[in-house]
Amino acid sequence: MSLFVTAFHAPAFHHAVAASILDPSALLTGSGPWVLAVIVGFVFIETGLLFPFLPGDSLLFTAALLSATIALPIPVLIISASIAAIAGDQVGYLIGKRLGRRLFKPDARIFKTKYLDQADAFFAKYGAQSLVLARFVPIVRTFVPPIVGMSHLRYRRFLLWNVVGGVAWATIASLAGFWLGRIPFIANHVDLIAVGIVVVSVVPIAIEMLRARRSKA
Repeated sequence: MSLFVTAFHAPAFHHAVAASILDPSALLTGSGPWVLAVIVGFVFIETGLLFPFLPGDSLLFTAALLSATIALPIPVLIISASIAAIAGDQVGYLIGKRLGRRLFKPDARIFKTKYLDQADAFFAKYGAQSLVLARFVPIVRTFVPPIVGMSHLRYRRFLLWNVVGGVAWATIASLAGFWLGRIPFIANHVDLIAVGIVVVSVVPIAIEMLRARRSKA
């Protein structure tokens, strides 16, 4: 914990974040010796502090692509990201259990009621397995843990699926980046690939925003 706190306050961390959240490659290479702490911090914050607009998928994928450049072994990346993801969902679960729906409002900037409703519908459709499936769906993965915390799902069952989902997500995203990084075209265009992944991840958010504006018009 002390390592993470120190890294969070380090100038390199703030410089990397300020560089560009939309450019995971610049974020990682600009983090210097704190690169692992930055990855762990972003993965944890996305679900632990209910902030859905961080580049979780693209960050892991790009970190694996650049594993040799940033001197970060793939096993270390997978284990660290898994722990951060599991811990983040754990905190999200506790937030839902303690605060419930009082945290969400229709006109809120981040804690919008519609995000809660989307995650609620996702959980109602897939049940406890949603903790695994939601890991691969931007925004939904942020708000499913609080939804589960509000439900009557037994904690042991939540913990089981939380671990499975966190490990599966970290492993698949990291290995995909590592293996695809062996393809010359991808290896030579890391920046473009990373930005492309971010764009694809943001598309669902943009569509929802356009729908919301049209519904108000």
